[in-house]
Amino acid sequence: MARHLTVVGAGIFGLCCGWELARRGARVTVIEAERIGAGPSGGTVGALAPHAPGAWNPKKQTQLEALIAAESWWGAVRDAGGADPGYARNGRLQPVAPGAEDQARARVEAAAQDWPAPFRMTLTDAPTGALVPDSASGLWLADNLTARLSPRAAGAALAAAIRASGGEIIEAAGRQRPEDLPQGAIWATGVQGLADLGRDLGHKAGDGVKGQSALLAHAAADAPQVFADGLHVVPHADGTTAIGSTSEPGREDTATDEQLDALIARARALCPQLAGAEVLERWAGIRPRAASRAPLVGPWPGRPGHFIANGGFKIGFAMAPAVAAMLADLVLDDTDRIPTGFRPS
Repeated sequence: MARHLTVVGAGIFGLCCGWELARRGARVTVIEAERIGAGPSGGTVGALAPHAPGAWNPKKQTQLEALIAAESWWGAVRDAGGADPGYARNGRLQPVAPGAEDQARARVEAAAQDWPAPFRMTLTDAPTGALVPDSASGLWLADNLTARLSPRAAGAALAAAIRASGGEIIEAAGRQRPEDLPQGAIWATGVQGLADLGRDLGHKAGDGVKGQSALLAHAAADAPQVFADGLHVVPHADGTTAIGSTSEPGREDTATDEQLDALIARARALCPQLAGAEVLERWAGIRPRAASRAPLVGPWPGRPGHFIANGGFKIGFAMAPAVAAMLADLVLDDTDRIPTGFRPS
């Protein structure tokens, strides 16, 4: 008989864990307090972008491997459930600031060392695409590794794949207690989960960081996404372009405000093609950021048979398949390949 496992939380970490377990033969129940993607996983941006090359570490390596595998991984999700997650590897453009040309060349050299062929980063003075950012230096960094997902479509596609594999997703279930769940529960409960883990550890495990983003009516589905000074501009397949996001520690509200207005204005200044695009949606959410700044993956200290998948923050969509695979290896096969810096303990 297949092993029955419970996943608590239907954000990107929880759904990826549910699908990875289900496709390896487990019987899966995902329990969600509200609805699929109710928290930060229901945003608009969906950038799957690598860390800067150089100063290599296990987090960068894990993310790189996940990005390389993303096309086939998300393709399997689409094939299993019949729903499109909005994945495309269209690359990325980054304008180079005047005076930063040598730094950009060093980044290209580092990418050649750290990224395997055929993925590369180049420095160009003639970028192509329907969404080219202004560059005061006349130079742009371009890469062909960066990809995108539609966050809500990805959540729906994962849910469809889990159900098609015989799994169950229970929404509007309210907050769960560990004593009410069987052994084998995986907790992917975002900011609340970080607070619960901190209480068990006796020290702060992480916090929530508010982010605001917007969705504009601008069709550039095949264009590379744009990144400059922390600002992501991500074209999606449905004729929209996402802009995000702010980073506001210490705020717990999910209202949009003048900080998002400023973000939209920055994006329009960076990409003049967006100047007349209608704002279709303004969004805000609280993203879970681990104190270590790396995802938290592994056994929950003091809860035998329970596990944690949390702390995705800004790289959650890129890292979630890797996090799910690590937990599936541990839970199903007793194989531990979790980097030391990712462990909740």
